[in-house]
Amino acid sequence: QYYRSYPVKGRLVSDELIPPADRTVSKEELSKNDGKGEIPDGYAAAPIFVGAGGKVFDVSFGGVVFYGPNGAYDKFAGVDASRALAKMSFDPSDVENPDTSDLSEKEKKVLDDWIKTFEERKKYPCVGILEKNS
Repeated sequence: QYYRSYPVKGRLVSDELIPPADRTVSKEELSKNDGKGEIPDGYAAAPIFVGAGGKVFDVSFGGVVFYGPNGAYDKFAGVDASRALAKMSFDPSDVENPDTSDLSEKEKKVLDDWIKTFEERKKYPCVGILEKNS
């Protein structure tokens, strides 16, 4: 009742500068986009990619405070954080391990909720699909 959603007017970054959602992103490219690199022309901050559920999201669009250097979720920047997100874990063994094959149904639902939040609530652009075996 105290929150009012204001419409977005315009974009900071033109659509042409955002990578297509259907391209393949390697583990190496993912790790380079951790918010500590150079700021590309037209961007307000260095790209911050987070992998989740096989997709790669650019969370630098409104998420720099959370996923950027010294942010609460900075451990997820530049990695496939699927397992850590599903387990709601900052444990390095979960952050560094993208394997989701042994997750419980509850954990799979938590991961799906994170992805839904990235896509629908936060509207972070999907900038690719994670390369298999990466």
